[in-house]
Amino acid sequence: MNSVHNVVCSSGWWARRAEFELIPFGLKGVDAGDDVLEIGPGFGATTRVLVQRFGQVEVLELDAGYCRRLRAELGDSVTVTQGDATRLPYPDGRFSTVLCFTMLHHIPTLDLQDRAFSEIARVLRPGGTFAGTDSLGVGFVFKLIHIGDTLNLIDPDTLPSRLEAAGMVGPEVKVGGRSFRWQATKPAV
Repeated sequence: MNSVHNVVCSSGWWARRAEFELIPFGLKGVDAGDDVLEIGPGFGATTRVLVQRFGQVEVLELDAGYCRRLRAELGDSVTVTQGDATRLPYPDGRFSTVLCFTMLHHIPTLDLQDRAFSEIARVLRPGGTFAGTDSLGVGFVFKLIHIGDTLNLIDPDTLPSRLEAAGMVGPEVKVGGRSFRWQATKPAV
């Protein structure tokens, strides 16, 4: 992320937005179960809220600096793994829920996004849920903070078919304000 994006994502404003808007919106109706993976938390605004809610969270983050920061700040309440969402370093069927918040638009191509969806389906338990939020990309400020960053917006209208192609069922997408949320399930055996 560029320096402006880093300032925004490490701000108190973003932490409040994560706690009071993104997490409640993204987790509405989600039964997370007992083994939660969050992908791409960056500075950890969402992770801090998830830890309060679930107690223990597994985190996958691409950036080594963010990983160090998350480990230092959150200690034993998170298990932080540095890695890529398109090649998840976890066994098949490991997690009850996989979550990500405002991260998918940082995956540079549709093919890589689809690979991440397939990997998420792989690591979910049968009956497990993939849920989260992402930005619609509206507004000058949103575009400004992404100058020099990867910005590959997800089309909420095509997301259900992409999740189904990755092996998930019952995808639901709801647009609200500047964001949208989704939920999909790995088929039960």
